[in-house]
Amino acid sequence: MKALVIEDSNSSLKLLCRHIQSMGITPTPAESGSIGIELFLQERPDIVLLDIVMPDIDGFEVARQIRQLEPPGDWTPIIFLSSLNKDQDIEKGIAAGGDDYLLKPVSEVVLAAKIRAMQRIIQMRQSLLLMTRKLDTANQELKRLTSLDGLTGIANRRHFDEVLEREWRRAMRQGEELSILMCDIDYFKAYNDTVGHQKGDDCLRQVAEALTATLDRGGDLLARYGGEEFIAVLPGTSLSGASFIAAQMRKAIIALDIPHPESPFGHVTASFGIASAVAMPETEPKDIVGAADSALYKAKRNGRNRVFQTTSLDPQE
Repeated sequence: MKALVIEDSNSSLKLLCRHIQSMGITPTPAESGSIGIELFLQERPDIVLLDIVMPDIDGFEVARQIRQLEPPGDWTPIIFLSSLNKDQDIEKGIAAGGDDYLLKPVSEVVLAAKIRAMQRIIQMRQSLLLMTRKLDTANQELKRLTSLDGLTGIANRRHFDEVLEREWRRAMRQGEELSILMCDIDYFKAYNDTVGHQKGDDCLRQVAEALTATLDRGGDLLARYGGEEFIAVLPGTSLSGASFIAAQMRKAIIALDIPHPESPFGHVTASFGIASAVAMPETEPKDIVGAADSALYKAKRNGRNRVFQTTSLDPQE
């Protein structure tokens, strides 16, 4: 533990430093307020013992500057040592940032007791900070886990809804285009019924991985929307850009070459629906999702294993 001792009287400074050393604490002496402030920045002491009456800067101002120099979240105990014994002086010292106030001449026993008390507070504070950091880490991990789909490991629908809402507001502020891509594995129920649910789960995981691999921008998000359906939000992406991504995704699923005995294609394929629009105040995120879902329905109705797109947020079009 290090203690910064700021005292303009050379004899008092030496005496205080000896008291500090006898407690196993390393003293850093400063003969003026300005030197004390410099040493505080250099040494980052664990505690400050501070005289009030000094020729250059009084202790009240030194305490105020120390508090301003402390990094956010840091706290260094400050104990004033002074011959000023009026209630107003004590109140002023605490208001300036002090944590305790001892009258001179300071008893070695009292000083040691006060420092030990501050040490306990420091230790308790450090324990609380450590516990807070652990809780923050645990909460972040919990939030991450609750945002993921348990089977595929990608985002779940709840997280998708949150991201879409945020991106929709951002797109509205910036007047940017935003695209939604929906994907549905073709004849998946028949696949499950034929090969079993375990292989069906394996298929979903492989498809999720293949779809994720096609998204290389940090702002894009792929989520499992439910069952065999996937959805992606593509901020700042035009209809042509989203169509290109969908085409790459369709090829990536075909490249998996997963046999599908009940599909006319002979292997697992997927259909895609895309909607793109500029977010406007009179529209809502659900409108573009509905439009993408309508385009997906048209892709399935027209033979599956294909991509349909729309710029209209009217599901009837």
